[in-house]
Amino acid sequence: MNEFFDALTLARWQFGLTTLYHFIFVPLTIGMSLLVAILQTVWVRTGKVKYLRLTRLFGKIFLINFAMGVVTGIVQEFQFGMNWSNYSRFVGDIFGAPLAMEGLIAFFFEATFIGLWIFGWDKLPKKVHVLTIWFVWIGTVFSAYFILAANAFMQNPDGFTINEERGRAELESIGSVLLNPVALTQFPHTLFASIMFAGVVMVAVAAWHLQRGQFVDEMRTTLRFGAWTNIIAFLGVGLTGHELGMVMTQTQPMKMAAAEALYNTASGADASFSIFSWGTPDGAHEIFSIRIPYLLSFLSNGTFDGSVEGIRDLQAEYELAFCGADSALTCPSDGNFVPIVWVTYWAFRWMIGLGAFAALVSAVGLWITRKNADLPKWVWKVAIWTAPIPMLASLVGWIFTEMGRQPWIVFGLMTTEQGVSPGVPGWAVLVSLIVFTLVYGGLAVVEFKLITKAAKEGPPEIEMNGDADGEGEPDQQKLATVY
Repeated sequence: MNEFFDALTLARWQFGLTTLYHFIFVPLTIGMSLLVAILQTVWVRTGKVKYLRLTRLFGKIFLINFAMGVVTGIVQEFQFGMNWSNYSRFVGDIFGAPLAMEGLIAFFFEATFIGLWIFGWDKLPKKVHVLTIWFVWIGTVFSAYFILAANAFMQNPDGFTINEERGRAELESIGSVLLNPVALTQFPHTLFASIMFAGVVMVAVAAWHLQRGQFVDEMRTTLRFGAWTNIIAFLGVGLTGHELGMVMTQTQPMKMAAAEALYNTASGADASFSIFSWGTPDGAHEIFSIRIPYLLSFLSNGTFDGSVEGIRDLQAEYELAFCGADSALTCPSDGNFVPIVWVTYWAFRWMIGLGAFAALVSAVGLWITRKNADLPKWVWKVAIWTAPIPMLASLVGWIFTEMGRQPWIVFGLMTTEQGVSPGVPGWAVLVSLIVFTLVYGGLAVVEFKLITKAAKEGPPEIEMNGDADGEGEPDQQKLATVY
């Protein structure tokens, strides 16, 4: 019962839930803005109305999702002052810089061009108007990078000095913060994962209509476009994930050791990757596992004969390094530097497995739909229900990223228990957690219904002042209608 009202535990639950909820909307915003820009560009270049209709359909889905992401993102940042004031006071000078750049530069850039895109259909030339949606995508990309740079500081702090007199970290080099190796590798990994999600959403929308024989020409194009997007993005996820894994091993070796539940340092063939493992209740000893020799070495070091440090050796190293005389911020109260191993172990595998499954479904879908053949309903249902899988892969990926960093809130500088607000009682956090959960749950229902309604309506009819082949200029007054 005491733990149920513990401010630290509740603050961690609240931050985790609101962060994951916000991140539901982020990848679809990033990925869908790119795919909508591509569709509109194809329309401008070919003049074929089906691409304009698809632009309007998926543009509407993008805008609904973007609006929800903005609302949840604003609330997300408030928590740093509400529940994590010690953290904000200690590293706010560095952490706040990329967040301010995201709000003042990237978000305003993005919002400006969204406005031009929405209201500029009948006011801007086609080739100018299509640039606005490309600039929207660029804005989402910059926004993501600044946020990831802030997160990368928590994973691998750089570009700062400690002001002993004021008892805080202060910014020394914004370039080091923005060019943190964790951010440089985490960014393309997140970008490709976002494109995967958008591609699978397109596949699901197309499958729903094709199952009913609706908008066949548009939806076959959408199906193949979304499936190819998903497969290509998955390859990008894999390549960038390997680079991120090697950087993670260098900067946070305990996270990689926990990802494999590797208790003893291993090299070469012994540095194997387990597809499945069953251990004792405390996770300290393995009973049975299915392993691929050398693979952990390759994932960690890029070579098959490398060495990967184990949890026990790292625990001993961290105790010596962070539990000395001046250890108020860097030594956990229980002296334990090991994250929850079963969470990191399975989150790492679910992340990989879910992403691979989504790509496999797209590959199979491309093969079986290569001809205009009638397919059983279960094929379309599989495609529809695959839609949330890349999103779930991203969510468990973030669980791995953040839970694997524990017990640190900023690696090597401050533990999570030291970063919580000291004056906030547990009951207050519990009340806000319940309120956030109820409100966000309601918003999730609204978001889902709005997007499914737009998807089921299909591509809108657009009057064209052109020939019977669907080429020509659209009626400008019809296009002026706001989404």
